[in-house]
Amino acid sequence: MKKTILVFTLLILAIFLLFQLSKYAMISGDLNFEITIAIIAVVFFFIGVYLNKKSLHKKKIAATEINHQRIQDLEISNREYEVLQCISEGLSNKEIAEKLFVSESTIKTHVSNLLVKLNAKRRTQAIQIAKEYQII
Repeated sequence: MKKTILVFTLLILAIFLLFQLSKYAMISGDLNFEITIAIIAVVFFFIGVYLNKKSLHKKKIAATEINHQRIQDLEISNREYEVLQCISEGLSNKEIAEKLFVSESTIKTHVSNLLVKLNAKRRTQAIQIAKEYQII
């Protein structure tokens, strides 16, 4: 947090100094207005590139391997596993049914079986447990 505050403080200070420089240049008549604006634009372009590289490009977390043995130990069928993956994508029962070409009541049954097998009370809790078990 302190680093972010420091960066923005320096950025505001740089803007202030550039405006004072342009004001001085306009009063003294040493530089044309267009040159001053171009210098300010170039400086802020490089500041933007620097901030973009530092803040927006975070290292991606490596994907974990699926624990197939745990899936077998929990006795999760292939279709139930497909439903679990769809749940993790945030799909509703209706959307899952359309995607897997089955009825919505079949999906409800699979979801119910998954909740029992994962010892979860809600779909979100089932996804959390599945991530802990490294099965999704």
